[in-house]
Amino acid sequence: MKLDILAFGAHPDDVELSCGATIAKEVSLGKKVGIIDLTRGELGTRGSADLRDIEAANAAEILGVSVRENLRFADGFFINDKKHQLEIIKIIRKYQPEIVLCNAIDDRHIDHPKGSNLVSDACFLSGLLKIETAIGGKQQEKWRPKQVYHYIQWKNIEPNFAVNVTGFMDVKEKAVLAYSSQFYDPTSNEPETPITSKNFIDSIKYRAKDLGRLIGVESAEGFTSERYIAVNNLSKLI
Repeated sequence: MKLDILAFGAHPDDVELSCGATIAKEVSLGKKVGIIDLTRGELGTRGSADLRDIEAANAAEILGVSVRENLRFADGFFINDKKHQLEIIKIIRKYQPEIVLCNAIDDRHIDHPKGSNLVSDACFLSGLLKIETAIGGKQQEKWRPKQVYHYIQWKNIEPNFAVNVTGFMDVKEKAVLAYSSQFYDPTSNEPETPITSKNFIDSIKYRAKDLGRLIGVESAEGFTSERYIAVNNLSKLI
């Protein structure tokens, strides 16, 4: 299956939290979108990896993505090396996305910039003819995405561009809250973490509204780019 957009996240819920509304909008426009989780989030303070698997499947259904896979890398301990790069290259060549979305280039959680660099490097290497990969005994063709964009996570990194996601924040919030084990629950007896506060859940909307304010729309999600942003003409800008 060829996809238009492939979104990678170091953990299940990274994609939903950071670019869930953008994905929901693209799906509504008829784009085929997939999500690849690098780990199962097994080191998460709350819940379990098995529960996260169920939550991730539910979130994918809410967003309407065409496919979701988990590469089962070691949470907290995966590295940017040949072994991990080859696994991601296989996925990129399998789905041949035009656009790849991946973790923030700098962030509080160490897996986020690690995942960012790993996926970015694999996107480049996937376009090299002499790197041979196969799935199910079938040799794969080289493929390099046209664009690699990095979404914004915990830190307020200044974006290179922002996507108008007005009208899609409710879908994003439902997808995030599908991870009921991870976020604000006043009845929970599990330990508190930086993402279990009500303020964190509220930040999903107020950060989008603030970025939307800056570009003159109701809500927006920001991204950084590895290349200059090009437009065909000035009228295509908001």
